[in-house]
Amino acid sequence: MIVGRDTQCLDAAGVTRAAVETVAENTSDGVAAPLFYLTLGGAVLGSFYKAVNTLDSSVGYRNERYMDFGRFSAKLDDVVNFLPARLCALVMIAAAPLCGQNGKNAWRIWRRDRRKHDSPNSAQTEAVMAGALEIQLAGDAVYFGKVHHKPIIGDAIRPVEPKDILRSHRLLQGTVLLLAFLSFLVRGLLYAAL
Repeated sequence: MIVGRDTQCLDAAGVTRAAVETVAENTSDGVAAPLFYLTLGGAVLGSFYKAVNTLDSSVGYRNERYMDFGRFSAKLDDVVNFLPARLCALVMIAAAPLCGQNGKNAWRIWRRDRRKHDSPNSAQTEAVMAGALEIQLAGDAVYFGKVHHKPIIGDAIRPVEPKDILRSHRLLQGTVLLLAFLSFLVRGLLYAAL
């Protein structure tokens, strides 16, 4: 349910890729962006962001019933996530070597593959994750019974394995620690400036 694609036809590598992609995207959408808006505008701006993001998650999918409403919420989510997604990707790159992962490859794959997605923001963190873990993500996937052809992100330096889910969690945790530090630093500077 959480990965958004049809899972009944996935093998272990497919399930792992879907989970790792979800962790990568949610590092930005679920952690970095809310923290970004909380840091800049407190609870009001943070709540606004979460409302927009939740609306996109609820009705932003392309279906006939919510086409017009869903399109608006999806585009608004793209706008509010534009800067946080890119900042999150850079922080993830910095966190990768601290988590025992390949920071140099994370940078290389992010620079090369960060635009390989329909969404202007999703591939930002997925590319970093693929590079840091030295695996390939994305590619063709089945949604609502239909195959969607998507570009591959990353290089298959090694095969995907279930332990990559835990590795993606490690990178998420390292990124959260760096983001929290940066948030406290920015809030402190804003407080001192006032």
